[in-house]
Amino acid sequence: MNSPPALPTRATDPQARAVRLGPRSLAALVLVSTVGVVAFGWPFLAPPASQLTAHAQDAPWLFAGLLVLLVAVVGATISESGLGAKAVAMLGVLAATGAALRPIGAGTAGIEPMFFLMVLSGRVLGPGFGFVLGSVTMFASALLTGGVGPWMPFQMLSMGWFTMGAGLLPGVDRLRGRAELLLLAGYGFLAAFAYGTAMNMQGWPFMDRNASSIAFDPDATVAANVARFVAYCLATSLGWDLGRAVVTVVLTLTLGPAVLRALRRATRRAAFETQVTFEAPRP
Repeated sequence: MNSPPALPTRATDPQARAVRLGPRSLAALVLVSTVGVVAFGWPFLAPPASQLTAHAQDAPWLFAGLLVLLVAVVGATISESGLGAKAVAMLGVLAATGAALRPIGAGTAGIEPMFFLMVLSGRVLGPGFGFVLGSVTMFASALLTGGVGPWMPFQMLSMGWFTMGAGLLPGVDRLRGRAELLLLAGYGFLAAFAYGTAMNMQGWPFMDRNASSIAFDPDATVAANVARFVAYCLATSLGWDLGRAVVTVVLTLTLGPAVLRALRRATRRAAFETQVTFEAPRP
């Protein structure tokens, strides 16, 4: 007598991730991040006599082209390692939502509600998905607002780091409730300042040093340029960064519980990593 066919069962994972960072995608991400650190920090890395400072006006375009290519490599590698149809759909929805949120406070003292959504999405969906989401969202918002220029790859990379960092926070399996919200709010507050500082580093070296005493001076020492950069941040972007940080904290504490529940429910239903297995029926 033939046995009845085996029944399919599903293996569940309470912490399923839309994108898992495998060895190749992790190596590509490290490569992009390394190039990004050099692209942002070259004024402090290059000595005063370096030929790099002599071509400072060419740097934004050279680094922009390289970063776009490297970010594309990371996206392709992560896609190859498991960005399935359901993950692509989730990525599209969240990226479109983030891009639509960004213009709400454009030009108004750092009121940028997209940052809180990036923090919560990175927390729930993990660092791999977070990096892709942050980069794609910033790219989409740049197209939406007309903010396309040599700064855009730097924004994409910074937002990718910002969102990925939320996925690397501790307690993803255990921390819930008020403690988790406070952790995310604290991270969002600090990361908002870090994002603004990184973007300051992208534009600061190209100020006319004859027009301002806080502009980058290729002939000055590293310590002197650090002092100039700190003064530049305090004078130009502190208010904007503080507004972004406060808005991120307020939205995380007020809307965070509902958004986290919705993201976790959507992740469970999507079952990104669900695998169908077969086992023999019980006698």
